[in-house]
Amino acid sequence: MDITTGREILVVRDVLIKEEPVELYKILKFEGMVPSGGVAKLAIESGDVLVNDEVETRKRKKIVAGDIIEFNGDVIHIIVGQASVNSD
Repeated sequence: MDITTGREILVVRDVLIKEEPVELYKILKFEGMVPSGGVAKLAIESGDVLVNDEVETRKRKKIVAGDIIEFNGDVIHIIVGQASVNSD
């Protein structure tokens, strides 16, 4: 998916979660956007993370399907569902 902003076109990666909500810092950590949960919390506290185009400073912000998270040039779109298993 591409998102066109006033400044650039961003390539968005879909991220599948099994259930919602998930705390923001955990998404950053598990998606490899930061090396640890501590770094994730610091980045969020510092105002470096956007959720749905707004600065988010709550580390435990509940992320749900449809949310878009932007950090350090990476953009992810949260979707909920079960990962498909190939039976071949």
